[in-house]
Amino acid sequence: MESLTSIECFVASAEAGSFSAAARRLGLTSAAVGKNVARLESNLGVRLFQRSTRSLSLTEAGERFLREVSGGLSSIQSAVANLASADGQPAGVLKVSMGTGFGRQYIVPLLGEFMERYPAISPDWYFDNRPVDLITEGFDAAIAGGIELPPGIVARELAPAHRVLLASPAYLASHPAIRTPEDLAEHDGILIRSPQTGRVRPFSLRDHGGQQAPVTLQQRMTMSDANAACEVAEAGLGITLVSMPHALLYLDRGTLVRVLPDWYVDTGMLSLYFTAARLLPAKTRVFVDFVVEHFRRERLAERFSAHR
Repeated sequence: MESLTSIECFVASAEAGSFSAAARRLGLTSAAVGKNVARLESNLGVRLFQRSTRSLSLTEAGERFLREVSGGLSSIQSAVANLASADGQPAGVLKVSMGTGFGRQYIVPLLGEFMERYPAISPDWYFDNRPVDLITEGFDAAIAGGIELPPGIVARELAPAHRVLLASPAYLASHPAIRTPEDLAEHDGILIRSPQTGRVRPFSLRDHGGQQAPVTLQQRMTMSDANAACEVAEAGLGITLVSMPHALLYLDRGTLVRVLPDWYVDTGMLSLYFTAARLLPAKTRVFVDFVVEHFRRERLAERFSAHR
């Protein structure tokens, strides 16, 4: 009978396309994954992978074996993940990715209540403004906005992913009036670099009637963090474009105000992403339900909407 670890290493390597990527997903070394796969091949008496210095591909036998074991492995993994702790609670390490500013402002404050309710769960949270590959990198869940669903991933929508233009009252009082999107071309922009490309992404504004117009701010300066951009805007140095979750803190205390309040950028939905397993691990299921319930209770979908 082959060990579960060896089969897990084989399936992870086949899905990720390399031993190193499988190792990151499983929390092992690349050498350990390679040895487990080699042991499995030796015991089965068949080569499962064609190896080269640059690539790893399944043999015909490997493809057949993957089809036959992957479904059963998923069920076994789910069964293991769903084992309760001694007091009957969901248990295990919960690896979640979320944006730095968003996570600190909206998710970290929930940690006390979540841990009190589920003391056997150990959060392992990553704060990073980049999309992650849940399967390859071994995440249980991620919170992000405007992401296309890759195969094997599902999402629970939390709120609209809207962006709005912000400036300080002092800046607006000392610069030409802004009545239409075309007027933005005369103003200093505090723009935010994409964490994926390092460049400023072009956005199109839309109004409630569906009209569209480009964001034509002068690129006066760039930031890699939305909260930093808002703080620079608070200092009266220009206009910035940030997501509503970041904007709310400054709008609520009145240090920044909406510019062209009838216009906004629509980038889809802010969602909670997790794998489409038939039996979702209990630790992941309760986290998803907990966050969804918090968003409903606090009416965050309405607060994050630009239609205010």
